[in-house]
Amino acid sequence: MNKNVVSAICGCLFFVNSFSQDKNIEELLNEIEQNNTELKGYQSYMESQQLENRSNNNLPDPQLSGYYLPFGDNATGDYTEYQLSQSFEFPTVYAARGKWNESKSQQLALANANKRQEVLLKAKNALLELTFLQKQKAIETERKTQSKRVLDQIQKLFDAEQVGILDLNKANIAWIQEQFVVEQIDSEIQILLSKLKTFNGGNAIDGVTSELALPIKVGAVESLWQEKLTKDPLLQELKTNEAATLQKIKLEKNKILPNIALGYNYQGVSGNNYSGIYGGLSIPLWSSKNKVKAAKANYEYQQSATHVITTALYTQFQETYNRYQLMLEKYTEYQRTMGNLNSEQLLFKAYMLGEYSFMDYYLELQFYRDASDRMLQMEKDLQLLQAQLLKHQL
Repeated sequence: MNKNVVSAICGCLFFVNSFSQDKNIEELLNEIEQNNTELKGYQSYMESQQLENRSNNNLPDPQLSGYYLPFGDNATGDYTEYQLSQSFEFPTVYAARGKWNESKSQQLALANANKRQEVLLKAKNALLELTFLQKQKAIETERKTQSKRVLDQIQKLFDAEQVGILDLNKANIAWIQEQFVVEQIDSEIQILLSKLKTFNGGNAIDGVTSELALPIKVGAVESLWQEKLTKDPLLQELKTNEAATLQKIKLEKNKILPNIALGYNYQGVSGNNYSGIYGGLSIPLWSSKNKVKAAKANYEYQQSATHVITTALYTQFQETYNRYQLMLEKYTEYQRTMGNLNSEQLLFKAYMLGEYSFMDYYLELQFYRDASDRMLQMEKDLQLLQAQLLKHQL
């Protein structure tokens, strides 16, 4: 009695310890986000682009020029001149370009967020695939054990000359097939673990269990779409692109204003010299030609692109949602019908009692196993569709 109590306590402690090491899918995705090399590389690229954009708004370099003219027929002495100047665009241009750079920084940030979601969606799909492979392995391992029990029983009946060699061969083939299925699942699990390790920056993923699957129900299509409009970085990037092209129009209009140069000038000859302030204007008559028109045309194009892309994404979203709802309905029917059947156990019990021949038992068993496998596949497909629908929540 005491041994049983101790064993039970140890079992509970082992279960609690194992459960505490498990991670939910959000924790695993957070770990992948921190370690993923592609995201780290894109973050560095984004920072470099932001710095480059800011550098485009710097002042031109100062200019120092000079003349010393000792040659020629001159009676007044050598001529000397030097000039230090700083040129710059009209001050409002820098303010307009600064706002344009802010828009481009927002574009980069949203592109980075979109890249992050793409990587995390792939990782999430791999995690979901892994959890269902683990579920499938548990099922197939139980089936393999059951097939071995059937094979052992038929072997005894064969030894007692109560069944023929054909039944024994069929039972042996069925057991070999179950062994192969389990080995194949193990291979697929290792492939997914390697893929997840790559997502995790070369670090192995720990704490993945068959309980990672998420609730399969989602909200109404319109509420999900409205949430997607406000959170999805791809859709937000379209709006930011519009704002950036609109700001580019304002920038080009400001660049029509004259450029300015200020500086110091010195001129000297035969002990006499003159010095003072230098000023100049550069009127952009030719360099700004058609720039505003081009910026306006680009803005109109961006507005049209936003509408077209948003409409296409909404259509795609609706198609995914409709497929999801149809599959959910069929999955619910399967679940309701097969939930309490316990068919494999009942069939096995009937076979062991001699109510079925091996061939009849095997055919009936395959029917229920195919239905069970189909239901598990539908559950996995639902999870993957849900991950696609809720991508904006990553």
